[in-house]
Amino acid sequence: MEIELITIGTELLLGQVLDTHQQWLGRRLAERGRPLARQITVPDHGPAICGAVQTALGRADLVITTGGLGPTDDDLTRRLLADLLGRPLGQDASVAAHIEGFFRQRNRPMPESVLVQAQVPEGAVVFPNRHGTAPGLAIEVAPNPFGDGSEPAWLILLPGPTRELRPMFDEQVLPFVEKRWPQREAFHCRILRSLGIGESAVEETLREPLRLLLVRGLELGYCARIGQVDIRLSGCGPDMPAILDEAETAVRALIGKHIYGMGDETIAEAVVAQLTAAGETLAVAESCTGGLLGHHITNVPGASAVFAGGALSYSNAMKQKLLGVSESTLAEHGAVSKPVALEMAEGALEAGGADHALSVTGIAGPDGGTPEKPVGTVWLGLASTGRRPVALRKFHPFDREAFKHATVHQALNLLGRRLQKNS
Repeated sequence: MEIELITIGTELLLGQVLDTHQQWLGRRLAERGRPLARQITVPDHGPAICGAVQTALGRADLVITTGGLGPTDDDLTRRLLADLLGRPLGQDASVAAHIEGFFRQRNRPMPESVLVQAQVPEGAVVFPNRHGTAPGLAIEVAPNPFGDGSEPAWLILLPGPTRELRPMFDEQVLPFVEKRWPQREAFHCRILRSLGIGESAVEETLREPLRLLLVRGLELGYCARIGQVDIRLSGCGPDMPAILDEAETAVRALIGKHIYGMGDETIAEAVVAQLTAAGETLAVAESCTGGLLGHHITNVPGASAVFAGGALSYSNAMKQKLLGVSESTLAEHGAVSKPVALEMAEGALEAGGADHALSVTGIAGPDGGTPEKPVGTVWLGLASTGRRPVALRKFHPFDREAFKHATVHQALNLLGRRLQKNS
């Protein structure tokens, strides 16, 4: 089947909001053997919306739109597409009751204008919105005036807010799609997530050892991020689970030390799981990451059982006061150095009473670099009870945000490898 995605919102084209829907929906569909054929973003402008949907319906089996279902004047999608398809709008009593209950439960007055979201095109399938007020809608376009007339098409309208769209898609839209368009052969997909090795190195290492499995139908793909590479193993057919097992075994034998997790698992989730399994705890000492390391850890459910806390020691004075870093060490080596990273980690270990402590200190830029310590230089420290502390120098010549994320991932990976060796 052919699927097209249309994301709607002037704010997306102006760069005010990042369009994460294409990435997330594309991945969700691809994981189930239904990759997107095309994607386009259009403004909150009637002709643009209608033109994009009309063109997509002329060639796709399923068209998905996101955005424009709210109650404000620029939320045009519902009315415009109902008119395009010649479907009169009428109030859906269950949707109206849900909207009224939504406001009542929050003890908030309900503007009458929000009930426009209960207007549903005739014959549409309604996807209730557990996290908001605008429902999702599915409309069968039959006959399809925009195609060759031989096959109907479907149009699915989804709300724009991520917190509403994602659970609705997983819980309602995907089951709807899989029932309407069943797979002739089961699709299987396995994602291995790696850190500390580049995409080209991964491909060069895996290409020849996996060649015979590729001949047998294995599909091999890569997705590179800053410091990370996802390895996608997939394919269709009854023999594919066994082929994926062989492929995964081969990949782990070749680059296993770089693989930290599977599927959507983050490095923070993997490390929290390792700490939990070991019954051990972690403290952190952060300088250049500004609290991002602790943020990643505390984003993981259950982190409170293993995370003692952290010190955000951005200045030298705070490094001394909170972590016991010596004034002489700072004066002799500078804040971005191996000795300071080690003392930060040891100070966090003692202050947190933890089993392990991570430290990060670096130069995020764009200023502050020197020939000896250019912008992007970072030191990672790791101290563990009963073990000799270690420190690693890394270089991340990226913008500040990318620098911080790469540093956090590598710090967690440093601890993850130690925990893996201990298990």
